[in-house]
Amino acid sequence: KTNPRHANAAFTLIELMAVVVIVAILATVAYPAFMAQVRKARRAEAVSMTALIQQAQERWRANQPTYAATTMTAPATNCDTAAEQVTNSCLNIAAATGARYTYALSANTATGYTLTVTAVAGTSQAADTQGGTACSPLVVTVTNGNAARTPVACWSN
Repeated sequence: KTNPRHANAAFTLIELMAVVVIVAILATVAYPAFMAQVRKARRAEAVSMTALIQQAQERWRANQPTYAATTMTAPATNCDTAAEQVTNSCLNIAAATGARYTYALSANTATGYTLTVTAVAGTSQAADTQGGTACSPLVVTVTNGNAARTPVACWSN
């Protein structure tokens, strides 16, 4: 004879399937929102590195006739000594290890430059958006000491 206290202790297949369906629906709704938050947090890497490059550019410009044309890339070829940095117009700043972005300087003059930050292709950052606006590339254009950042929706306030 079975013990009546244990007769209802097990889950039925229907109950188990109902739980699986509920979990699947919650995951389907929550996962995209979670990934959007992860991309937004990772975008902070680009914003932080951009600030470092801008500060380095201002230090560079204080001693040179124009803003630097490139940042150092790993390995540090033609940019690892002070003399090479001056000769090659190169900032001694390298992107973070395992970076999700590439950083490129262009249009360097005595009064400004453009910094373009592009998400590495094939990573989840390449799909980063904010309010429906694609956040790659992020661009900083410095003219006469004033920085304009585009797309505006993607920059932290």
